[in-house]
Amino acid sequence: MSAITNEVTLSLYKNLFKQTAIYGLAMVLPRMLSFFLVRLYTNVLPNRADYADLTTVLAWMVFFNVVLSYGFETAFFRFYNSEIDKKKVVSTATISIFWSSIVFLFIGLLSRNTLALYANVDVQYITYSIWILVLDSLVVIPFSKLRAHQRPMRYAAIKIGNVAVNLGLNFFFLLFLPNLAESNPDGTFASIYINNFQVGYIFIANLISSLLTFIVLSPDYFTINWEIDKVIWKRMMQYGLPILIAGLAFAVNEHFDKILLGKLLPAGIAKSEVGAYSACYKLGLFMVLFRTAYSLGIEPFFFSHASNENAPQTYATITKYFVIFGSFISLSVIVFADLLKLILLDNKTYWDAMKVVPLIVFANFFLGIYTNLSVWYKLIDKTKIGAYISIVGAIVTLVLNFLLIPLISYYGSAIATIAAYGSMMIISYYLGRNQYPIPYDMKRIFAYLSLSVLFSAIAFYLPYVRENFFIKIGLLSIFLYFIYYNEKETLLKIIKRTTK
Repeated sequence: MSAITNEVTLSLYKNLFKQTAIYGLAMVLPRMLSFFLVRLYTNVLPNRADYADLTTVLAWMVFFNVVLSYGFETAFFRFYNSEIDKKKVVSTATISIFWSSIVFLFIGLLSRNTLALYANVDVQYITYSIWILVLDSLVVIPFSKLRAHQRPMRYAAIKIGNVAVNLGLNFFFLLFLPNLAESNPDGTFASIYINNFQVGYIFIANLISSLLTFIVLSPDYFTINWEIDKVIWKRMMQYGLPILIAGLAFAVNEHFDKILLGKLLPAGIAKSEVGAYSACYKLGLFMVLFRTAYSLGIEPFFFSHASNENAPQTYATITKYFVIFGSFISLSVIVFADLLKLILLDNKTYWDAMKVVPLIVFANFFLGIYTNLSVWYKLIDKTKIGAYISIVGAIVTLVLNFLLIPLISYYGSAIATIAAYGSMMIISYYLGRNQYPIPYDMKRIFAYLSLSVLFSAIAFYLPYVRENFFIKIGLLSIFLYFIYYNEKETLLKIIKRTTK
């Protein structure tokens, strides 16, 4: 019986790994392509202040994205797996998001001048952003349905297509169009080219790619029954609203620092500091890729296996291996950070913010661990606890940003980010021990995490070590051996299974 259970468990892990790998492709490849955009933007935009304008608008868009989905993405998975009539869940969620998006479109367009004045950016950027937000919200449920139906390949294809179009348009508008217009002043390209409109072209590229994505997924709107189930809708709202609050708190933790930097620093340097911080922040994106890909695969997995007898042990094992992989990725990014900046951020005027990279990498790693630890309140339908934890994180973010930004600028923002996610991770673990006990292997989890943090600090903050790649690669090798020494039995079983 034990052998059968082990076979089933290995099969579950294999399926999870497969889906995470495909979802990872959907996120990693587009994000890898987006790295080229970071390099493109920092080279093409006239100065750091222009990059700051772009970053500020994108930061505000994250908040509105959360509002426009109001927790229905997670609520959709919860009720799709628990309700007998799944078509009602699909139609109710789709119709709700559709009408709320239309209302937002009209309100946003009417108030765009006020929004532009508050954000201190061109009103055209706000107009483009409103349309992008609406189009993106209209595909939330169609994308969720693909995940629920376990169609990661189609999901990945659409996501990658979206970014490929966006990337291609960015290169066209920012690199090729100016040259084409200059070479033929009386031609078609010259008539559509606008001088000093680089940021505007970036938003236009995003708008076109979002529109094409919506067109691809729009058939979903013609296959549903356009009747909303009020009972299901109320239950989904009750489930989703705490997630909305948590999402807003997450947005505060991850993006509000860029906004606060622009508000709290002296006007003469604010935009320049925001631009440098935002560019170097992107170097922590490798951990974001891993965390995001994992989250896309794990959320449906958690809900679909919640009724299994050995579910707590399964969740514990998954969390341990997430920490193992995450620790290795974090250390690797930090060890090779100075090489990555040459590839992804070759404009040296931004490099003075490089010191935030280790903090941002581990902040995102802590957020990934928190995602694992948060399974307990989602499974027992107490998502409001997640909202409370996220609010605590947001308070930590805001307090530390207000205290530290005037003293140490963006380094204070990075400290606030890692402190916020670290506190959320710890709080979720201690609360979950009583509500939904999961037998985490805390001894090994703490060992992997601590060693990764220690080696990262040595590799990045000790000048002699940072300049010596032999020592840094040695640290990485020691960490790999530590993983092998502790996990060799499981690794050997996996190798034997794959070679049969």
